Amino acid sequence: MKYKSTRGGTPSLRFKETVKMGLADDGGLIIPEEIPVLNMSKINGFSSLSYQDVAFEIMKLFVDDITNDLLRNIIDKSYVSFDNKKIIPLIKKGGLYIAELFHGPTLSFKDLALQFLGNLLKQITEDEHRALNVLGATSGDTGSAAIYGIKGAMNINIFMLHPEKRISIVQDLQMTTVMDNNVYNLSVDGTFDDCQFIVKSIFSDVAFKKNFNLIAVNSINWARILAQIVYYFYIYSRIISEIGYTKINIVVPTGNFGNILAGYMAKRMGMPVNKLLIATNENNILTRFINNGEYAVSDVKKTFSPAMDIQVASNFERYLYYLYDESSEKIISIMDGLNRDKRILFDEVILEKARSDFSSCSTNNEDSLNMIDSFYKKYGYILDPHTACGVNSTYHADDISNYPTVCMATAHPSKFSDTVQSACGKEPDTPYHIKQLFDIERKVYSVDRNIDVIKDFICKRFS
Repeated sequence: MKYKSTRGGTPSLRFKETVKMGLADDGGLIIPEEIPVLNMSKINGFSSLSYQDVAFEIMKLFVDDITNDLLRNIIDKSYVSFDNKKIIPLIKKGGLYIAELFHGPTLSFKDLALQFLGNLLKQITEDEHRALNVLGATSGDTGSAAIYGIKGAMNINIFMLHPEKRISIVQDLQMTTVMDNNVYNLSVDGTFDDCQFIVKSIFSDVAFKKNFNLIAVNSINWARILAQIVYYFYIYSRIISEIGYTKINIVVPTGNFGNILAGYMAKRMGMPVNKLLIATNENNILTRFINNGEYAVSDVKKTFSPAMDIQVASNFERYLYYLYDESSEKIISIMDGLNRDKRILFDEVILEKARSDFSSCSTNNEDSLNMIDSFYKKYGYILDPHTACGVNSTYHADDISNYPTVCMATAHPSKFSDTVQSACGKEPDTPYHIKQLFDIERKVYSVDRNIDVIKDFICKRFS
């Protein structure tokens, strides 16, 4: 398996080169040169396999420069810290499947990919005998999941940018209470989009990236998407083992388009999907794209679901590449226009093509609270605010009723305890390791939202 850039300006890459490059040197995003397709016999066989087994069967299709034994070892190490042996339990409430993606060490779906990426990077440093510096931006959950995957690692440092006062208290504490010397938390005076812009700009400085061996940990890194493709097949295999062959609907709360893109890739690989439903909050640029044909950047609104408080979805370029029949020239033109005009307009032909893949609904703050409350009263199950956006969307979608529907539950409700309690009057059970965080010292660096300031911060640590 070889990889290429959406903008066509890089040579063919192997998997480890792809991981190390992160953002393509030409500014594009890296994708596989071909998408493998699985037959239904293979997909049906996943129903008898463990999560780790499914991960190995999917990942080995995309990895040809790591031995199977070593890949399996990396996978096994990546999921030992999950608190449920199934890794992703499926809960059925009122005809809706809820896939609990939050049983990793930081109680977020990001653990499913970032535990794998962390162990993969450790293996790369061991194989190549060189240090790496991880750079990322977080809207709340990526930061802690990446830090927990890398903290204490020899020869790997991590620099994580988060928007000051725009993440939950628990999300903040999960990052800033990590005292390991290789962890640097940077609190940026701005939004997540500001943080993400800084990170992508630094990765676009190819000389700086190579000089400091920078590695991307956000979902611009293909390894993140690969690890997320796995759980779509795993979830599907559990549903068909219960009810037999069927297409399914998948509802994904999303802001940066990475999680839903992994579902799209699983569909391209042969998984029977009726509809992928993009669930957004009031930062609904993706909903406006599907429903109105306009992808227009506006100001970021602060909501109860901060991990979705994003306007510029970094993974959207990967989907655009497939939407426009894999034309790098078209992607360069579109992305230049987005940078210049802050919007993309889609004609009806393209829009209908996108609507065959996705539908989308947005949920405002009030409705997300109401959904947490009503769902708890009806089923005794507590949704976190992001998952509430997903569940709420299922009640407003008009093209999913004929097939089983699964909603991705992206975070444990205890990460947003204040919001949950204000919504339904019930404080979610909080794991002991989360309660401990409130009594631990914090380590964080406050910085301006300036590319040169962040570069200087990195330089001073390694000059």
